[in-house]
Amino acid sequence: MAYRDLSDFVASLEKEGDLLRVKDEVDPYLEVTEILDRAVKEGGPAVLFEKIKGHSVPVLGNVMGTHRRMLKALGIKSYEEADARIEAFFDVKQPQGILDKLKMLPQLAELASFMPKSVKGGPCKEVILRKGQFSLKEIPICTCWPQDGGPYITLPMVFTKDRESGKRNCGMYRMQLYDETTTGMHWHMHKHGAKHARQRQRAGEKMEVAVAIGSDPATYFCAAMPVPDDVDEMLLAGFIRKEAVEMVKCETVDLEVPANAEYVLEGWVDPNELRREGPFGDHTGYYSLEDDYPVFHVECVTRRKNPLYVHTIVGRPPMEDCYMGYAIERVTLPILKRQMPEIVNVHMPFEGVFHNLMLISIDKQYPGHARKVMHAIWGLGQAMFTKVIVVVDKDVNLLDSSEVAWKALNNIDPSRDLELARGPMDVLDHASQLMGYGGKVGIDATRKWPGEGFNRPWPDVIANDPKVVAKMGAMWEKLKKR
Repeated sequence: MAYRDLSDFVASLEKEGDLLRVKDEVDPYLEVTEILDRAVKEGGPAVLFEKIKGHSVPVLGNVMGTHRRMLKALGIKSYEEADARIEAFFDVKQPQGILDKLKMLPQLAELASFMPKSVKGGPCKEVILRKGQFSLKEIPICTCWPQDGGPYITLPMVFTKDRESGKRNCGMYRMQLYDETTTGMHWHMHKHGAKHARQRQRAGEKMEVAVAIGSDPATYFCAAMPVPDDVDEMLLAGFIRKEAVEMVKCETVDLEVPANAEYVLEGWVDPNELRREGPFGDHTGYYSLEDDYPVFHVECVTRRKNPLYVHTIVGRPPMEDCYMGYAIERVTLPILKRQMPEIVNVHMPFEGVFHNLMLISIDKQYPGHARKVMHAIWGLGQAMFTKVIVVVDKDVNLLDSSEVAWKALNNIDPSRDLELARGPMDVLDHASQLMGYGGKVGIDATRKWPGEGFNRPWPDVIANDPKVVAKMGAMWEKLKKR
């Protein structure tokens, strides 16, 4: 069963001994970060700060900072289990005939049961505060790093609506606290929120925005998922948690938010109003520099009577977002394989901070196949930001960095095997020539074929006879015990 809300997940963690309660007073300025940084890098538990200086609301961090807790949040025992379910989720094909339609009925019925469910009220409505009755500074929003431009909301679920289709989008964009009623809205030019804002800008309109903070972790995890444009993140969340997400209409804007949220901020953005935002100690391990972004004006705050504020930090990996990113990698692999069946596996090492390095193993079928895959990745959703792509053969274990480096470095001739390209870059890539635009490189580390101009013999990898390996392996284990 799905976790009812964030507190339900916390209770489950505590029951399993995977929660640390900090009863000492901790300052939201830098001190929370230092403890969370140590916790995640040591593979420690989730941390609940019960006494935050200047605030009465506790702060929860490092919720998904291990593979174990990430899997628990998604309600699965292994990522392979997620692969199978997500593949089924996206396997709703257009039926060709009456027999196909009949076969699809159970699948469609299951999918319909996970559709977001509108409800009249929920815990997030226990306290309703209109403008003049609240201050955003009452929320224990933390300042993470010394050069940060201010406190930041780091796990917001930002709800906007497409002006033309009316479809909902839920994204996760950091929000710098400016004052009692305004924050920044750091959506990059390539994100859905920015697209919706451009639609309103062309129409000369302001845009309604709702921000939910804190929910069951599977639901707020889906806000970070790079799903196709026509997929509702809340439907995907319902599918993952095996129970529909209950949604409640906001008080002052025409948007719905998860009813089990801890806080909801309602307001608007004027796409023409920009304000300096940053710096921010980002997931690259470097500060993202100051720039101008839209201002979010909050008109209403609703919350629980006793809310819990959920927070994450980013910085030099590994951080909590690395485990979230790995889960996204595993969960989206079936989608990628459906579009490119030749792909065997994909891995984005933590050190690549999502967009800097992608390792891909393929079942090579023809000359130039690796380059075809590179260009396909560069033309695919958020994968277009990938700065370095390394393509290897299907027998390479991508999760063994030593094996990848050994085989790739042995297989490449740099004068032949580099594919240089230019295109959109992650806005946070500080090394690119221009913000949001720069160079990329693909490395074809597969075995080379005569059709690729390689006419020399390709040597085999050194390996002993399997029977000898098994026999001597058993003997060696006995010898070690003497």
